[in-house]
Amino acid sequence: MELAVPILPVDNLTKAKTFYVDALGFTVTFETGDDGVTGQVGLSRGTIMLTLDCPMSGHGRHVCVSLLVENADRYYHEWRTRTEIARSPKDEDWGARTFDLVDPFGNTIFVMGPEMSAEERARQYPC
Repeated sequence: MELAVPILPVDNLTKAKTFYVDALGFTVTFETGDDGVTGQVGLSRGTIMLTLDCPMSGHGRHVCVSLLVENADRYYHEWRTRTEIARSPKDEDWGARTFDLVDPFGNTIFVMGPEMSAEERARQYPC
């Protein structure tokens, strides 16, 4: 299996780990560094994997990571109670349902899943 794992720049591993584990429900898979501020942290949630890096010198900042999920609304409803969501879910013209949020370090997490059918939307969002 081949897989791309995004590496996100952060300014403080303890703060980043709190956000990704407590607010977004990721699990720590590895951790380097011994001061809680610098090093790397590997994260996973199902088949989604990310790495947090502090300091991340020589690379760009303010990254956008796209997470392809089975149901964008399920993540939205879970995460909106734990953190601010930049944009609520919407059906895109190009055939996906998306929303996004920004982590404490300015990185955008862009979540996309399949569009909802009219029946699913009515069940999820009754009038």
